[in-house]
Amino acid sequence: MLVVHQTEVMTLPTVALLPPSYFRASVVEFLSTPDDRVLGQMAANGQFDLDLSQRDAWLAQFPVLRSSLRGLTGTLFLEFDIPRVGSRVDAILISGPAVFPIEFKVGESEYTRAAYNQAWDYALDLKNFHRGSHDAPIFPILLATGALDSAKEWGTPYSDDVYRPARSSPAGLRHLIDKALGIARGVALDGSAWGAAEYHPTPTIIEAAQRLYSEHTVDAITRRDASAKNLRSTSRRVEHVIEVSQRARRKAIVFVTGVPGAGKTLVGLNIATRKRAPEQPTHAVFLSGNGPLVAVLCEALARDEVKRKKNEGTPIRKGEVAGKVKAFIQNVHHFRDAGLRSADAPVDHVVIFDEAQRAWNRQQTQNFMKRRKKRPDFAQSEPEFLLSYMDRRDDWAVVICLVGGGQEINTGEAGISAWLDAVREHFRSWDVYVSPDLTDSEYAAGHALDAVAERTNVTKDPDLHLSVSMRSFRAEKMSTFVKALLDCDESGAKDILAKLSAKYPIAMTRDLSVAKQWIREHARGSERFGLVASSGAQRLKPHAIDVRVEINPVHWFLNDETDTRSSFYLEDAATEFQIQGLELDWICVTWDAYLRFGTSGWGYHAFRGSEWTNIRQSERKSYLLNSYRVLLTRARQGMVIFVPPGDAGDPTRTPAFYDATYRYLGRLGIPLV
Repeated sequence: MLVVHQTEVMTLPTVALLPPSYFRASVVEFLSTPDDRVLGQMAANGQFDLDLSQRDAWLAQFPVLRSSLRGLTGTLFLEFDIPRVGSRVDAILISGPAVFPIEFKVGESEYTRAAYNQAWDYALDLKNFHRGSHDAPIFPILLATGALDSAKEWGTPYSDDVYRPARSSPAGLRHLIDKALGIARGVALDGSAWGAAEYHPTPTIIEAAQRLYSEHTVDAITRRDASAKNLRSTSRRVEHVIEVSQRARRKAIVFVTGVPGAGKTLVGLNIATRKRAPEQPTHAVFLSGNGPLVAVLCEALARDEVKRKKNEGTPIRKGEVAGKVKAFIQNVHHFRDAGLRSADAPVDHVVIFDEAQRAWNRQQTQNFMKRRKKRPDFAQSEPEFLLSYMDRRDDWAVVICLVGGGQEINTGEAGISAWLDAVREHFRSWDVYVSPDLTDSEYAAGHALDAVAERTNVTKDPDLHLSVSMRSFRAEKMSTFVKALLDCDESGAKDILAKLSAKYPIAMTRDLSVAKQWIREHARGSERFGLVASSGAQRLKPHAIDVRVEINPVHWFLNDETDTRSSFYLEDAATEFQIQGLELDWICVTWDAYLRFGTSGWGYHAFRGSEWTNIRQSERKSYLLNSYRVLLTRARQGMVIFVPPGDAGDPTRTPAFYDATYRYLGRLGIPLV
């Protein structure tokens, strides 16, 4: 058992949340309220000073709504907050069983594709993250005040009851609402209850980083329900450790664990952004050995900041922003190399190691140092060296390790035990803060945890474990399903999939073109999709997928559908190394004979020269299985799996290599496209 070391008691401050909308009233109340009173209430509830352009836009919307809503019953919300995307819907009408998000384009006569996707994104966000909208039909409307024509009919809804956005002129708005109410089915919604319903925004790590960097807090971009308290508690608990260590001039290491999708990286980014100013005494730096993640985050933050400053009328050079971003989000290997070049202490007091379980063990570090750094006498693991670098400070330091279970995917990744071994053997004066869940076998802490537990300066704190998944209600059971699938737990996987499939579409096919068509048909608005493949999938080349071709993750993740290098083109496949830590909305997982199902479970193989060879080392088997764990949990909304048919004339692609896997997935209940 761990010895609980008593520390200062921390009281979490109460968070005052902003109202979800700037104005809310029944339709009857809105129609009887003068414009100036509506405007005054909206200005009072706004987060920023009201400028003339925004005031004029609101005043242009009021008469359109007044003329279109007469005689209707329901509730009207103006400027309704969408936390995940950092924006607000101009208007939402709740009438009968239906939800109408209305996006105004004041002064516009054309319906641009970007505006159309924006209206669709709002509808999808409500469906996916707002509990009051989960079971309601949603009819998004894009209204251009200068347009002369409107859509006359609503099309067929998607399976989740979200309709394609209708394009409307001011004169056509009431016609569309009446048509929708004529086809909407369900129980009439209570507008007040709908507005008070829990909101569960689950931003991608890119969206979260952008909003945190632009001065939002973690509270503004995460779930608003009581079950999400843990994320806020964890962030504040870690900050409390930083404050205590600074005051007491002590050194500490903190381990933050969590279920898949719980927001471990979000906690780290929250601390790093709040303490990113170099002049702060508690200045923090976010470190990751995941090169693609660092590159994508840095580029996304730089692009977003340039765009935001331009919209505010204060243009800034991208290079200037990029330099500031790189000061607090860095590749861990660059940080390590700084410690190799100089015997000085680091300038940072607080360092956050994302995916700390992927740090190199002693052998891998020694091999690297000998080959690449010409240091044949190097005898430390990566965790040991990084801690020794921070230990050079003669005042105080805090190391925060964000730990995921079952995520080691490369040779030499030590898991969490290397950090605990280093603390036990060389840094016994450091305070240790751990989650009780670090004892779970999934984290492979092993003997090192038992040895550390003998010390008196160890604090076991349940707030350091994130127990609630931050993924959308569609994907919250996905990691459990994938675990059962990879554990060959057929009955368990089948049961989970039966509950999951209604909200999270999963399909499979043996035709890649069919898979691509499926994913394009399912993605809506600006939802992002792409191909993924295991790095060992050498025999997908006949299907024009060559994993040896290195993609640029910045282009793949961030560029739009007009760029052939982007994920949207479904030409370049990202591997587990490029996509770990990042997500897309929809994914096509391409499955090669690298991992194939057999009579006694999984068979593990590697392609060498012109043939497949068996993998016998347990460590390499674990890496291979984990690579598929990563690939199968990257989609937020749904996925399709492509299992090649094989080719009887090609001994490297014999159909038997793929057929058993295909049949196994079918037995789990995954439908064929």
